[in-house]
Amino acid sequence: MDRRSLLASGLFAGAFLASGQARADSAADIPHRFAAALSAADMQAFAALFADDYVNHQVSAAAPPPAGASQKQATVAFFTHRVDALAGLKVSIEASLSQGDLCAASFVYEGVHQAVYYGVAPTGRKLRFTSCDIFRIVDGKIAEHWGMGDIAGVLAQLKG
Repeated sequence: MDRRSLLASGLFAGAFLASGQARADSAADIPHRFAAALSAADMQAFAALFADDYVNHQVSAAAPPPAGASQKQATVAFFTHRVDALAGLKVSIEASLSQGDLCAASFVYEGVHQAVYYGVAPTGRKLRFTSCDIFRIVDGKIAEHWGMGDIAGVLAQLKG
């Protein structure tokens, strides 16, 4: 199954499971704001995208959340580390969809490895990797997240 089919099937399946209160145009805008905030390294704008009671359904053994942190704090910390580790980080969108209070996007991340990342010392290599993410939006903020990141691809590039 290709990435666009996966995004579409997840988005439409999720639409039956979640009730929506946000306008569709608000949900559709979130991936663009997400990518723009990270590309600008504006972590304040990035943090503002998330509801205080945000729930992250993506659990990664490769990037465990800090002990005692809320899921919002853990997500902001994870992406702050990504911004710090990858010089000139640029985040773009390959494809995005929205329906009701749900939106999904396939993101591409590109940057130069300049600090310890996933336990690997800086290599100076240019990295390019992707993620697929589904967000449920409430009152214009990300309330829930489901996603998949290409951690194996990142590690392969880092260890080159």
